[in-house]
Amino acid sequence: MSALKNDLLLRTLRGEEVERSPVWMMRQAGRYLPEYMVLRRKYGFFERCQTPALACEITVQPVDIVGVDAAILFSDILVVPQAMGLEVQMVESKGPLLPDPIKIDSDLNRIRVPDVNETLGYVFDAIKLIKQELNGRVPLIGFAGAPWTILCYMVQGKGSKTFDEAKAVCYTQPQLAHQLLQMITDTTIAYLKGQVAAGADTIQVFDSWGGLLSPHDFENISLKYIRQIVAALKDDVPVIVFAKGAWHSLKEMADTGAAGLGIDWCIKPELARQFAGDNVTLQGNFDPAKLLSPIPVIQQEVKTMIKAFGTKRYVANLGHGILPNVPVDHARAFVDTVKEFS
Repeated sequence: MSALKNDLLLRTLRGEEVERSPVWMMRQAGRYLPEYMVLRRKYGFFERCQTPALACEITVQPVDIVGVDAAILFSDILVVPQAMGLEVQMVESKGPLLPDPIKIDSDLNRIRVPDVNETLGYVFDAIKLIKQELNGRVPLIGFAGAPWTILCYMVQGKGSKTFDEAKAVCYTQPQLAHQLLQMITDTTIAYLKGQVAAGADTIQVFDSWGGLLSPHDFENISLKYIRQIVAALKDDVPVIVFAKGAWHSLKEMADTGAAGLGIDWCIKPELARQFAGDNVTLQGNFDPAKLLSPIPVIQQEVKTMIKAFGTKRYVANLGHGILPNVPVDHARAFVDTVKEFS
């Protein structure tokens, strides 16, 4: 492997002095890029994920087109329940559907902690290909969903704003919930270790639904399992934890040994730093919808954001995934403004 020509992200995650803040965008590989839409019309969603050459092409697109400081693997968090034995469908314009969700104890007999090389080997093949294609230009971020977020889909069977059925299982059948959470955790650790072995330079754990839990439940149902994942990986690569809406637990998340914490736009940067402490890198927190603003407004708002975070231990990013209707030149303006800010 060639040495990294741009290792800004990794140095920032390690807490080293950097000449400027690195920048990338969650969901940068995909839906707002016309080049991606061409592939989307030709191939089904999981076909794109499971074909290393396609996953590679999609992963590298934003590096070429928008100029981000890191590539993030094109995949989906739901490849994990798939590998564990649950059927996952991507329904056009509706989102994920898991037709046979986990509801009672006996449903656990239908799933397993798989051999990740057998079930998720296509991801590792994609990573090896991406690393070759990137040729050291920027680091590659691997990822997985946090166990609580994965449980949400495995129990609810589809997307939801509240995931009340998933919560109900945690509160009424705690033994089932914790057994499932541990199975997801064991699978995820093996999966992420496989990503690192294949060449991922850093890992992000997405807890998209962490903010649906009270601080006490977040500790018990989510962070307890994220902690195992961070502990298993942090000596190999820097780990970023992004638990959307769970800013009440930034200190606890920092204490896991994570190198970086993603935050959404609903907390002030100063407060996030106060909660998280100085020994962790913060990443965020531009509201993705704000990328629809006129370019001069984006430029102004980005500068305001960087000033609020300060350039030390800070990765510029969005507070959630980029929206499909964001014009590419607006995404590029976001990236360029960060790069030009000193």
